[in-house]
Amino acid sequence: MSAGPGPDAARLVVEGPKDTGYGRSPYERDRARVLHSAAFRRLAAKTQVHTAGTDDFLRTRLTHSLEVAQIAREMGARLGCDPDVVDTAGLAHDLGHPPFGHNGEEALDALAADCGGFEGNAQTLRVLTRLEAKVLAPDGRSAGLNLTRASLDAVGKYPWERRPGRRKFGVYADDRPVFAWLREGAPPGDRRCLEAQVMDWADDVAYSVHDVEDGIHGGYVSLRLLLVDADERRALCADVAAAYSGEAPEDLGEVLAELLADPALAPLAAYDGSHRALAALKTTTSVLTGRFVSTVVAATQERHGPGPHRRYAADLVVPRRIRAQCALLKGIALRYVMRRPGAGPRYAQQQEILADLVAALLDRAPEPLDPVFAPLWRAAPDDAARLRVVVDQVASLTDPAALAWHGRLVAGR
Repeated sequence: MSAGPGPDAARLVVEGPKDTGYGRSPYERDRARVLHSAAFRRLAAKTQVHTAGTDDFLRTRLTHSLEVAQIAREMGARLGCDPDVVDTAGLAHDLGHPPFGHNGEEALDALAADCGGFEGNAQTLRVLTRLEAKVLAPDGRSAGLNLTRASLDAVGKYPWERRPGRRKFGVYADDRPVFAWLREGAPPGDRRCLEAQVMDWADDVAYSVHDVEDGIHGGYVSLRLLLVDADERRALCADVAAAYSGEAPEDLGEVLAELLADPALAPLAAYDGSHRALAALKTTTSVLTGRFVSTVVAATQERHGPGPHRRYAADLVVPRRIRAQCALLKGIALRYVMRRPGAGPRYAQQQEILADLVAALLDRAPEPLDPVFAPLWRAAPDDAARLRVVVDQVASLTDPAALAWHGRLVAGR
């Protein structure tokens, strides 16, 4: 993947040369475009696991994306990937997520059934190639940030359209042309480039380790309970097998026992929020992150050689034990944070807010739409296209903005 002209560094809309006096690579420019975008700034007020803005310690989509980018950059550089490509992918991977996290994603998917559904990763591609304002095509339409082919391909965690039996997908039907362009040169089928695999694993690592960190600090997660209650351990493993892992619950139980006995986690059973406990918690986060990265890098180099590896020259190798440990940590956040007692009514209220917003905007558009979306509504050829514009508008909102729009358009405040 050279930094000069070539298919990987190509942009859908050809741009003139830019002389900043520094000689930035195309991929450094990609990273800067994402970092300075409005969609990236909005992640600061979008939910990660807890509701954004409810605690000055807890993570938002913005802090999560920064962490994913850092992990991906380090791991990718060690494998030989262009560090700016994997960094860009980490920064951009959640740009399409709507208000209220995965709960909002599920709500919008149901509401958008008549225009192909909603998926955060497919929405990310739409933001990067259409909705974000940066570059216009010769016909006057937005080309989004107009990132290079390599960077767009690296963002593609799920490089396929919606299919029966697959909950995740990465492109809507009306975004096929740009998807076909960015996949030029990729092997046939659904294979992801190495940079996308690195970003995806970095996302899993950040999600699993940091969400458990937040859960312990917030008092939602008690490792002591898992240490003393065998039934609770079995229930957790059943949750993980259903949501995150192809492993049998019994096999996950063996990995969980090892994980709970790990010296990196053992001190957290007595977490009390003190300075000493906080230091131990950060040490655990660092140790687990380092382990998940270094083990995968070593396994990949053992299979494919020392490298450098990039694009489609190798596939990431995640050892079974490491993948199971990561899944168990994700399951801890799922069981004790996302599914904690009392969360259900709040999730139902969030879904109702989004349903109300979509209905109100469909009824009153184009007047209430932002100036970016109102012309798209007027140009839409049919009801399905107009629904997609409304869903794009709602998905762009932050958590506080969704509440404010609901108050103005629905509740009359």
